[in-house]
Amino acid sequence: MTTVDVAAGQAVAGRQAQFRSCPFTGLRVDLAAQKLIIANAVAAVIFLAVGGLFGLLVALTRWPAVHLLPAELFYLVLTGHGANVLLFWIIFFEIAVLYFASAVLLNSRLATPKLGWLAFILMVVGAVMANVAVLQGDSTVMFTSYPPMKAAPHFYLGLILFAVGALVGVGIFFATLVIAKEERTYEGSIPLVTFGALTAAIIAVYTIASGAIILIPTFLWSVGLIGTIDPLMYKVVWWGMGHASQQINVSAHVALWYAIAALTVGAQPLSEKVSRTAFFLYILFLQLASAHHLLVEPGISSEWKIFNTSYAMYLAVLGSMIHGLTVPGSIEAAQRRNGFTKGAFEWLRKAPWGNPAFAGMFLSLVMFGFIGGISGVVLGTEQINLLMHNTLYVPGHFHGTVVAGTTLAFMAATYLVLPLIFQREVAFPRLAKIQPYLFGIGAAGISLFMMGAGTLGIPRRHWDMTLADASMPYEFSAAAFLMMGLNGVFAVLAALGGIIYIVVVVASALGGKKVDASRPAWQFPVTSAAGANVAKYGSHGTVKLPGTIILVGVFFVAFMLYYYVNWKYLSAVWPLR
Repeated sequence: MTTVDVAAGQAVAGRQAQFRSCPFTGLRVDLAAQKLIIANAVAAVIFLAVGGLFGLLVALTRWPAVHLLPAELFYLVLTGHGANVLLFWIIFFEIAVLYFASAVLLNSRLATPKLGWLAFILMVVGAVMANVAVLQGDSTVMFTSYPPMKAAPHFYLGLILFAVGALVGVGIFFATLVIAKEERTYEGSIPLVTFGALTAAIIAVYTIASGAIILIPTFLWSVGLIGTIDPLMYKVVWWGMGHASQQINVSAHVALWYAIAALTVGAQPLSEKVSRTAFFLYILFLQLASAHHLLVEPGISSEWKIFNTSYAMYLAVLGSMIHGLTVPGSIEAAQRRNGFTKGAFEWLRKAPWGNPAFAGMFLSLVMFGFIGGISGVVLGTEQINLLMHNTLYVPGHFHGTVVAGTTLAFMAATYLVLPLIFQREVAFPRLAKIQPYLFGIGAAGISLFMMGAGTLGIPRRHWDMTLADASMPYEFSAAAFLMMGLNGVFAVLAALGGIIYIVVVVASALGGKKVDASRPAWQFPVTSAAGANVAKYGSHGTVKLPGTIILVGVFFVAFMLYYYVNWKYLSAVWPLR
């Protein structure tokens, strides 16, 4: 044996030593990727806890019977809430998803793990810096931070550092795909979950670039190197980040729907081509929905507004509707293959509802479609949008997408990440079983009652719905006060679900029992051949899906009725002169 052969053998042995084999899925896990997934997931949960606390304080202030905070603290807390839950919690978790979908699902080594740690440090430093700026009281500019409101320089610098770190993480994801392709660690095309993560990563590049384009000059403005920032220019470019960042969420949580369905019930895509086409529609059209934030701006043409709030938006909606059929359809097909064939809904009745991963995923699917999806189409329609854009309907809508949709899906995925990546059993399994229901019902209530209050005219950003300090007082209806009271009640319920989630995650990560590979299953088992289900290219094939067809029919009826009601509501103001 030559020296070259020995060196090659040592290199192979060293590379093999970087991996472990998951006893439940059979997936080969790169230990460097595992550490980075854990670090980003832990950071995500920390910022969720901070942002969730801020959110509860916001809800208790908007609850007329409580009205907790004075105006100054309310807007400070609202700024912190938006940054922590809409950016930091979600993007940290999404970076973890990207590493999992590339290195783990493709059985590949992670590209440049040292650079991954640099990206993580930049993100942590940036997020902490932005939070410090907010808590110091000089950066109460809310999530949108529109000029001429000016934050402290380290607020903008923190966001820039966070964005740079996230962009590096996305680059590592792309590089890992290249490594996996060159080293042939998988066969055929990348799996659907990885394709969904790729969609999220592509949108992330556009999103983060938009943020850098506008935040860098705004930072220079804050330190006095630039004289002024044009508010209209700022809004146009900023919403390329502010709204498109939520489209990263949609792509990521839909990918997790497919992953969780595959791992918990053995679901396969009904058609890989159809599902991938739906993701591709996201890339082309989804971020254009940001136009609905700019409909009253005078510097933008009517043609641009009409195109983006009609043709482009509907093509993006088509992508979500496809997933709304294929995800439950794949679950029904798998459950029928598992023997649950009686009637239209035995597959659904006997689904693993006691598994918080499955329960959270399915609740996320239903709530995102019925609450976030339908309200998003209504809000994104140019004419209807003008009725409600500056009302509480807007945060009500995105609580239906980002909270009931994305956050609940990420929580559900955590119950699989803990045993598969952290290699820890889920602590307090009884609490874990009820957590998705508490949080999901709470989030749904927040969304519905905020949209109801917005429909009745409650302003979007005013700290006191009684308008007691207004020069021209106005009294809202008793129904509006009831809506805001119920919003507060459901916010408390969602906060309870969030607290349980954080307690379970922290207890599992720090003190959970080490996963015992000798046992056939842990508390919330995955299916046999789970790794093959989630990490391979392939379609289920033709199958009858009566239950899914009925559910989709119910969705379309609800969609049409709600759409009609809002157009009817709009027609009531047309006679005004």
